[in-house]
Amino acid sequence: MSGPAATVDPAIIERVAFNADGLVPAIIQQWDSREVLMMGWMDAEALSRTLTQGRVTFWSRSRQEYWRKGDTSGHVQYVKGAAIDCDGDTLLVTVDQIGAACHTGTRTCFDADQLAPVVGDAAQSSGADQTAAPAEGSEKP
Repeated sequence: MSGPAATVDPAIIERVAFNADGLVPAIIQQWDSREVLMMGWMDAEALSRTLTQGRVTFWSRSRQEYWRKGDTSGHVQYVKGAAIDCDGDTLLVTVDQIGAACHTGTRTCFDADQLAPVVGDAAQSSGADQTAAPAEGSEKP
């Protein structure tokens, strides 16, 4: 016999700054290695399902429907944690990823196209190279 369906406190949903389309980006991260796996879109319903069902649910912008990761591929994402960023406009969902996270079959959606940036090193920075820290809240667009 199952218990009552879990619900999400409406105050949690109200804290999320959904975009004009009613969506928020959700960064999906492997819970133990901290490897970033993918990014998907959630609306309030997908977020509620993710927080209450133990599996990640996204809103598919192309198909205009909900999809629960792994239902067709078997590459399931079991929820281990979730957080809202400081501005409320991005979610971080930690998961136990079973199989590939990317629809291309790779472990992550970030495996294929490395950009080779110049890598900085704070240890090599001199006082003259450092700029003053921005005023609180000044980085927010």
